[in-house]
Amino acid sequence: MASAEDIQVKELDKRASGQAFEVLLGTTGPDAKGDFPLPTPKKKDVSLEEIQRKLDAAEERRKSHEAEVLKHLAEKREHQKEVLQKAMEENNNFSKMAEEKLNQKMEANQENRSALMAAMNEKFKEKDKKLEEVRKNKEAKETTED
Repeated sequence: MASAEDIQVKELDKRASGQAFEVLLGTTGPDAKGDFPLPTPKKKDVSLEEIQRKLDAAEERRKSHEAEVLKHLAEKREHQKEVLQKAMEENNNFSKMAEEKLNQKMEANQENRSALMAAMNEKFKEKDKKLEEVRKNKEAKETTED
């Protein structure tokens, strides 16, 4: 780090929003060392067997990763099949329920219509009976008047 002697602070113009400063760091001399010198990596001799071992380990990791990805994809496909199957079952159930409700409504309407028709027929039969009685009474009056 630079020492306090190497740092200069120069005030710039004042503004309504605050103040501005310029900080100048002094230059370090050619003899000064950095705080964290990097050590040079040591070369180590790598044998052909060690290289082959590392390649085999990398191939094994690659195969393991590929198997994991394939397993994940298979699980995803299975989940999709289950969801699709469930949706189809729900759709079929909905269709069956709708059909049953429609059949019930149609049966109820048919029963109501039959009951209404029977009531109307009964009413007409009553009227026919009254008309027949009136005719008989009229005929009886006409025969007694003659």
